[in-house]
Amino acid sequence: MFSTGVLEMDWLAEAARIEAAMREIVGKQIKRRGIVVGVSGGIDSSLVAALAARAFGAERVLALFMPETDSASESLELGRLVAEKFGIQTRTVNLFPVLDAMGCYSERDEAIRTVFSEFGPGWKSKIVLPEISDKARLNVFSLVVQSPDGEQRRARLPLDAYLTIVAATNMKQRTRKLTEYFWAEKLNYAVAGTPNRLEYDQGFFVKYGDGAADVKPIAHLYKTQVYAMARALGVPEEICRRRPTTDTYSLPQGQDEFYFALPYEQMDLCLWAHNHGVAAEVVAPVVGLTPAAVANAYRDIEAKRRTTLVLHLPPVLVEPVPEIRH
Repeated sequence: MFSTGVLEMDWLAEAARIEAAMREIVGKQIKRRGIVVGVSGGIDSSLVAALAARAFGAERVLALFMPETDSASESLELGRLVAEKFGIQTRTVNLFPVLDAMGCYSERDEAIRTVFSEFGPGWKSKIVLPEISDKARLNVFSLVVQSPDGEQRRARLPLDAYLTIVAATNMKQRTRKLTEYFWAEKLNYAVAGTPNRLEYDQGFFVKYGDGAADVKPIAHLYKTQVYAMARALGVPEEICRRRPTTDTYSLPQGQDEFYFALPYEQMDLCLWAHNHGVAAEVVAPVVGLTPAAVANAYRDIEAKRRTTLVLHLPPVLVEPVPEIRH
């Protein structure tokens, strides 16, 4: 019978299994001596840092804090809590100068001004999707801006402005990954990725940005499972209570309004049910939605799988090259 219990497991046993796999992959397959992980103060990176410390010892884990001008102030504080809890070494790299030099902020702001001409210093912004409901929806983004006096305005984003804003903000993820690989090569470490199953399956990552890694220890775990395992391993409660955010835009932005359109508790169960062929009518009362809304969530899952397939593809060769055998 389908219930919220489908996501339950022995958290400590599963953590031990992941840790053993990390040691095998990093130590024997990749042949590196430790782990670098970008720690954002969110639940996913915090769990990966905890698993890495348990798998390799805290002395062979480096947590990188990589704030920029739009980062939430509490992100750095929460990241430090994780590092202190597990005794992990840290480095802080301010990414603002390089992002500013590459035009991340100026390109984004210019695109925003094509919609709201008055946008300027002191203004904040984010982009959002419509919520899942009983009616079919189009994944069309809207732009939300807030003036210095706190007034918010919203408008549908034209395609050119949307593409520019996303391309500019994706610079942040790619610059973070560049920084992670510098330190990984410097220390002869591997880079750990932090996507959970919901993000990995649905393409909520940037290709060659946060999608790049040598090992992805929690890509098989649903977000609900990530939270539960983090608590079991002693990740600070301040982080375990924190709702998922993108920490990419200057206005506070939940992952559900930016990408998934449902809170992770509902989205996890819908994804599990869809993967296991559970009818929308069975899922609806468990997740607190109507059958029509669950059916729309199923359609959204499949649509995202189609449109984000390219994110999972390696570089495409014109002609196959024989694999190197070891």
